[in-house]
Amino acid sequence: MVRQNDNYKWFILTLVVLTDMFVIAIPTMGISVLSKEISDDLGLNLVQLGVIWGVGGLPGIVTGLLGGMIGDKIGPRRVLIAGTLLGGLLGMARGLAFHFVSMVVVMFFLGAVAPIVLMNSLKAIGEWFPSSQLGLANGIMSMGMALGFLTGSLFSATTFSPFLGGWRNVLIAYGLIAVLLSIPWMFTRSAPEESRTVSTASIWTNLKHVAGLKNIWLLGMGLFGISGAVQGTLGYLPLYLREAGWQPLYADSALSVFHTVSLLLVLPVSFWSDRLGSRKRLLLIANLMIMTGTGLLGVVHGLWVWVAVVIAGSMRDTFMATFNTMVIETPKVGPAYAGTAIGLTMALASLSNFISPPVGNSLASLSPGAPFVFWSALSVFALVCLSQVQAKAAKRVML
Repeated sequence: MVRQNDNYKWFILTLVVLTDMFVIAIPTMGISVLSKEISDDLGLNLVQLGVIWGVGGLPGIVTGLLGGMIGDKIGPRRVLIAGTLLGGLLGMARGLAFHFVSMVVVMFFLGAVAPIVLMNSLKAIGEWFPSSQLGLANGIMSMGMALGFLTGSLFSATTFSPFLGGWRNVLIAYGLIAVLLSIPWMFTRSAPEESRTVSTASIWTNLKHVAGLKNIWLLGMGLFGISGAVQGTLGYLPLYLREAGWQPLYADSALSVFHTVSLLLVLPVSFWSDRLGSRKRLLLIANLMIMTGTGLLGVVHGLWVWVAVVIAGSMRDTFMATFNTMVIETPKVGPAYAGTAIGLTMALASLSNFISPPVGNSLASLSPGAPFVFWSALSVFALVCLSQVQAKAAKRVML
């Protein structure tokens, strides 16, 4: 029985990776590189594009937290069945938007679902994997997200849109795949009895418990800064490079490079984090890399843009994998409160994701590089918060 559970957890992880790729990562990055096409079709300006890119963060402030709390109460499996189905339908609805307001409305509701899926994906991993493999499992999940971001940025505009007949059909196709992923979730098993973490307390009791943990607030404010910086940068960068005279293929390829370098590094570094003995140190290094690369994008030109993109992207998914593991390993959290704790931190990230893109984009009227300076400053704020986290040394895992 132990061996069966040991093998089955890898199936669960595979399904989590596919779910997060097709419900969240690929469709999200598709919107970024398709923004020029969408803008021309719907007649949008730069600030309106910033609103579309960031509006999904507004409902996520509530649903990220609520989704995690519900997952702690009823278990992640049932939440993921509903989340993949609804997320796919809303993803398809984006392809039917006919003006700015309709696109904002659909993006708003899709933004309400995506955090719920992400929260319960992380909780499912926390239930199935022991602490000695948790960093690796979160690294594989983040690698899948990075692969999804890469696929969405590399192929959505240059390959899928011409092949499928435009941006609308691309988004509809992404949504259909997400809907189909709800089917395997219907037939998955619950976590083993000894590791199942459905809470018997009310969701508000769980929230009160988590909200009383100083480390969770420090981690959450750190994610507020990093998430806003990355969200703003990824939405603005292709437009910025096109306006600077770059060919569309090269402008979109900057995002592909960002996600490729992140994809290549996340798994080995996350695997190493289980053996390092200090996840906080790794988190701070990742923060510094994102801060430096984002800031450089606002002042460099030509080939140096690629250098800045590599620096900013190199530790993005490593940051998230390490961050999620630290939240779960925070004293008085563990798998039992993982959904609520991650939900609270992601709610703060959603707030930043809503505010950061339109605020940053509006600074382009001062200078095209000014938004990157603003987003780099958010990363500085994150660094200050994360440096205050009281992290106990992790047990090193020997090979």
